Amino acid sequence: MTQEPILTARGLVKRYGRVTALDQADFDLYPGEILAVIGDNGAGKSSLIKAISGAVTPDEGEIRLGGQPVQFRSPMEARNAGIETVYQNLALSPALSIADNMFLGREIRRTDMLGKMFRMLDRPKMEKIARDKLTELGLMTIQNINQAVETLSGGQRQGVAVARAAAFGSKLVIMDEPTAALGVKESRKVLELILDVRSRGLPIVLISHNMPHVFEVADRIHIHRLGKRLCVINPKEYSMSDAVALMTGAMKPPQEAIAA
Repeated sequence: MTQEPILTARGLVKRYGRVTALDQADFDLYPGEILAVIGDNGAGKSSLIKAISGAVTPDEGEIRLGGQPVQFRSPMEARNAGIETVYQNLALSPALSIADNMFLGREIRRTDMLGKMFRMLDRPKMEKIARDKLTELGLMTIQNINQAVETLSGGQRQGVAVARAAAFGSKLVIMDEPTAALGVKESRKVLELILDVRSRGLPIVLISHNMPHVFEVADRIHIHRLGKRLCVINPKEYSMSDAVALMTGAMKPPQEAIAA
């Protein structure tokens, strides 16, 4: 690729006692792409993503965002740098409204005396932004922005989480198993959402066990094995069975894919 990656990681190491979860792991995400990250259970995918999203601090190695070295000591620091993560458990508060969930942890206060003195929230502004974002992503089948998240279907909840990430992720969005708990119809909607977010120029890191979904939407596939990047393949040039064989060690990675 001729353009510079938006996010790179080099030589990441993370140990938990005697267990090495990341062993000199590398990573590259390019602007405007969907990069799938796949690997067997225990391959170190989660540790890699946690290092990028600020949930864990690597023992060694370097992460660069937009060419600049970064060290995230918390997910909040990564969020402030423009990295949004949609977790498998969605991290939504079921009893709160859609608008409240969209702004969880970054509520907008009123600018008048009530906001300054009594920290009163600017609810109309938050509701308008939430409604605009959901409409942008074609999610306004949700009638009422003030309805509790617990009243939504699984796919709609996922939609709210994705809309929140797309609204605040200025650099990239990480999606951890976004279709894992969904039926066929709702999974389809989420895949369309992922493509929609990418079409707005936001690169996406997609962690998934669902090979058909990975091969449908990914531009490149990062295969993680034994704590490090084994190779990066083009889904148009390799089959799903090739990807599984690489993941499990049944097939050696081609030379050009190692350097990708």
